Amino acid sequence: MKRIMFYNNRQYYVYILTNYKKTVLYTGVTNNLEQRLVEHYLDKGNFRTFTGKYNCFYLVFYECTQYINNAIAREKEIKGWSRKKKEELIKSFNPSWKFLNHEVLGEWPPTNATHRGTAY
Repeated sequence: MKRIMFYNNRQYYVYILTNYKKTVLYTGVTNNLEQRLVEHYLDKGNFRTFTGKYNCFYLVFYECTQYINNAIAREKEIKGWSRKKKEELIKSFNPSWKFLNHEVLGEWPPTNATHRGTAY
């Protein structure tokens, strides 16, 4: 009998964004960090979304896991923390609070960028 094995090659990211002055923090989860950063950038100035309203599209923290349930649980955990505890997490990963968008995407700000499934 032939055994069929399935492997979950997906990766899920928990991430924290801030605005240019680093006064606002946003925690999210995604399976495509690059695309999600682009979408947050495209939503800047959109008052219907939190990140758009506060221009949060600068990546300062992220971590990766193989399982979506772990990512969602971690996102909820971080969202429940105080600002001080979130800052400590960011500093442990990114001591200078450097914006990491360029490192993740290569090109920043993105050009010819679109939302998933939408051509602008």
